[in-house]
Amino acid sequence: MPQKSQRLKRIQVVAVVFLTVAGIVNYLDRSTLSIANHLISDELHLSASQMGLLLSAFSLSYAFAQLPVGALLDRFGSRVMLGLGMLVWSVAQVAGGFIQTLNHFLGARVVLGIAEAPLFPAGAKVVSEWFAVRERGTPIGTFISSSTIAPMIAPPLLTVLMLSFGWRTMFVIMGVVGIIVALAWYVVYRNRSEIALTTEETAHLNEGSTTQDNPQGLSWSEWGALFKLRNTWGMIFGFMGVIYMVWLYLTWLPGYLERERHLSIAHTGWVVAIPYVFGTIGMASSGLIADYLLKRGMAPIRSRKWPLCIGLVGAAAFTVPAAYTPSTTLAVVYVSLAMLFVNLSSGSAWALVSVAAPRHLVASLGSMQNFGGYLGGSFAPVITGIVVDRTHSFVNALLISAAVAFAAALVYLFVVKEVAPVPLASAIETQPT
Repeated sequence: MPQKSQRLKRIQVVAVVFLTVAGIVNYLDRSTLSIANHLISDELHLSASQMGLLLSAFSLSYAFAQLPVGALLDRFGSRVMLGLGMLVWSVAQVAGGFIQTLNHFLGARVVLGIAEAPLFPAGAKVVSEWFAVRERGTPIGTFISSSTIAPMIAPPLLTVLMLSFGWRTMFVIMGVVGIIVALAWYVVYRNRSEIALTTEETAHLNEGSTTQDNPQGLSWSEWGALFKLRNTWGMIFGFMGVIYMVWLYLTWLPGYLERERHLSIAHTGWVVAIPYVFGTIGMASSGLIADYLLKRGMAPIRSRKWPLCIGLVGAAAFTVPAAYTPSTTLAVVYVSLAMLFVNLSSGSAWALVSVAAPRHLVASLGSMQNFGGYLGGSFAPVITGIVVDRTHSFVNALLISAAVAFAAALVYLFVVKEVAPVPLASAIETQPT
């Protein structure tokens, strides 16, 4: 087994730390609108349906930006694309603090969504470049945990900023933090192609790979050919169920606790953090479980698919009693367990990307999966807003989310299959569509 050099270890630590910090900033920026939900809707005189539309403006633009951004990442690398994305989304976040109308806010959220698109496909690409197959699950789970760590700390942190300085200043502060991280990423990080590796370092990174890379990098024919694979479509439609539930809780959990459970804004700021503690456990454990199953001899895709399916079924199973219980305490317990399981699925889905395509196509496949996830997930805030306006309750909205998650588990179970260790071109010719 090729030994890992000290230089590779340093590069890996720097990459994962930066990706995790970028992910935390990313999700804090996404969370500002949901944390300030009540204050913004009161100031701008928005109904629940209009707030749902505003919440969905981000996810729709984020979804459609995924397809081109994945190809651009595989073409130009993570250093430039992620650095530029962080810079632009942070400027859009600052702009959100100065808006005066719904239309202005919609515009700022659309730009935020487009600019945030590179983050997670870039993370999958970085891990595939700097980690061997057998060790990719843990760094994936670590940096993807930022998507639960940030919502966990966002309620108390952002609530304090909002109550101390106002929601507009809260937006500006978070935007400035993002600009600093963007500049630091570009200065410190280097793509694999920008570093001259030794023979031993290359052998270590390529150990266990079952897919062949194109030394010329991404070709547009290969990018288009990914759509001919059944696994691509299984990952696109399956991830819809994951992100639908993730996005429902991210955008509406504070509003749910305030409207349905009648908690104050200050209390909501602390209580809403509890489910994200469990979500972080689920997300972080996804990589450890995937690596463990792989070391025990399970095939790479299967080692990711089974935790993914179990997570979706568990998330659906705990969301149903959360909808019906009259107890606020039990509701928080059930939502917390649902968050643990759905984030186990989310982390497993990104770990799946890292083994389902050659390294030079990982960002493209990840962006296609994320496109499906956020296209489906963008309906969660709107549907929830409409349901709440019409029924004055979140019960049916939660039941819809549970049904979507269960359907997604079936998609992953029956559509996503193990692929033979052959070049992508050969796989395209042999796999059913």
